[in-house]
Amino acid sequence: MLVRVLKKVIATRYVLALREGGSLPGLVEADDLGMYVVKFIGAGQGRKTLVAEVVAGELGRALGLPVPELALVDFDAVIARGEPDQEVQALLKASGGLNLGMDFLPGSLGFDPLTFEVDPGFAGRVLWFDALTGNVDRSWRNPNMLLWHGSPYLIDHGATLIFHHNWSGADRFVGRAYDAADHVLSGFSPDVAAADEEFAPLVDEDLLRGVVGLVPDEWLVDEPGFGAPEEVREAYVKHLSARVADRSWLPGVAG
Repeated sequence: MLVRVLKKVIATRYVLALREGGSLPGLVEADDLGMYVVKFIGAGQGRKTLVAEVVAGELGRALGLPVPELALVDFDAVIARGEPDQEVQALLKASGGLNLGMDFLPGSLGFDPLTFEVDPGFAGRVLWFDALTGNVDRSWRNPNMLLWHGSPYLIDHGATLIFHHNWSGADRFVGRAYDAADHVLSGFSPDVAAADEEFAPLVDEDLLRGVVGLVPDEWLVDEPGFGAPEEVREAYVKHLSARVADRSWLPGVAG
């Protein structure tokens, strides 16, 4: 399965702070005339949030799930000079270099499970994907899904792959059960077994290497316990491969 190459754009204008997100993402215009919701490298969550966005988001896309296009956004900190808000200005000044952008979906609405229905097949595929990546942030309180032109899109994967915050203990997460009780799609009779049959054979080492290969080296350097970015990439591949092989983490699916 082929994995696309992330588009790289240059930020030309900072448009608006989006204060709904804890990391203070912003709406940015780029040199391709596109608009992107950008998560900044200088935010408190740090670069691992951006790594998770790329790895999980592009894995979801490779599996055919609806994820808005991601791009690497080259941001010149000099743009911060025109920002009157001191908090935003400090963030922009700390974010020179590559940041992570998501294609802006104008007119999109937040997903509400009480007013929009999804079929069990789609619900199962999303739940399987979230369970694999350990997504703790797609609950009914905070769905991290948008409706655009009548279709759902999956956004905000920075809270996935929590094992990479403690590599020395990452093995403990391989078989950790996924709690789907609060998942926003748990009420739609998700067909997890069908999703497992479809997805598990696809998530092999080649696909995972293609996905983690999209992460820029500069987001992986100086990782404690590793000597080079390629070693970090292989650690992601090893962990996610082991999780796919185990699959005791998903209720109702045999490993």
